[in-house]
Amino acid sequence: MTTLIPPTTETAPVVPSARADAPRERNPLALLGHQIRYEQLSFWRNPQSMVFTFVLPIVIIGIFGAVFSGSEGQDFFFGLTGMQYYTPVIAAVSVLGACYGQLAIVLAMRRQTGVLKRLHATPLPAWVYFAGLLVHCVVVSIVDVALVFGIGALYGVDLPTHWGAVLLTLVLGAASFCALGVGVASLIKNSEAAPAVVQFIQFPLVFISGSYFPIHAELLNTIAGLLPVKPFNDAMLALFTQDAGFQWRDLAVLAGWGVIGALIAVRSFRWDPRPE
Repeated sequence: MTTLIPPTTETAPVVPSARADAPRERNPLALLGHQIRYEQLSFWRNPQSMVFTFVLPIVIIGIFGAVFSGSEGQDFFFGLTGMQYYTPVIAAVSVLGACYGQLAIVLAMRRQTGVLKRLHATPLPAWVYFAGLLVHCVVVSIVDVALVFGIGALYGVDLPTHWGAVLLTLVLGAASFCALGVGVASLIKNSEAAPAVVQFIQFPLVFISGSYFPIHAELLNTIAGLLPVKPFNDAMLALFTQDAGFQWRDLAVLAGWGVIGALIAVRSFRWDPRPE
């Protein structure tokens, strides 16, 4: 008698592919590029914010151009004309506004509305997020400064010749003010208080640093020279009016304040809203 053996249906176990199950790791540079693109699109798709960011410096430098057009060097402006003094200074103030003031307020608002908390729950590394903000602020600052330079040139202000020093000064100033903006945002409890806190810090610094008018008091200049705004103003003024190159002392002070802002941010930054 022949015994029939049923055909076996047993097959080799299927080993799931590690590539299929494991999450795909994105290239950090690709993530950074995506984050920069996101920040840029968010900015340019907000016409009111975009227009006022660029129009305000243009209006201010245009008014100064009308006031000081044709004037000669004056002792009040340290031997410079009004436009020679205000063109680099207004450019410096526009960088401060874009990288410190606006950034601190935006981060406070994003934290209050829960955007930062949701973002922190994603695989996006924190350094990519903040690097994207930094590059975005640098781009906005360069556009702002180029517009101010252009208006100044229309009123006869000579452009600097050491463009490498100009670029380094702008990037370092933007990075330092961004770090300070993040640091201040770490200390703001809610978005409603953000503009007041930002201006409480920014206004006295801008005032004593000669951004509104030259300061001739030696003691006040010495104190302001140890703070972040005046060294940036002085570096920009030297590039424009003295045909100078790298202002290493001013850049060192800027870098030092950038490190201070970064340390405050690392120790105090919160992704979720502060409890009331």
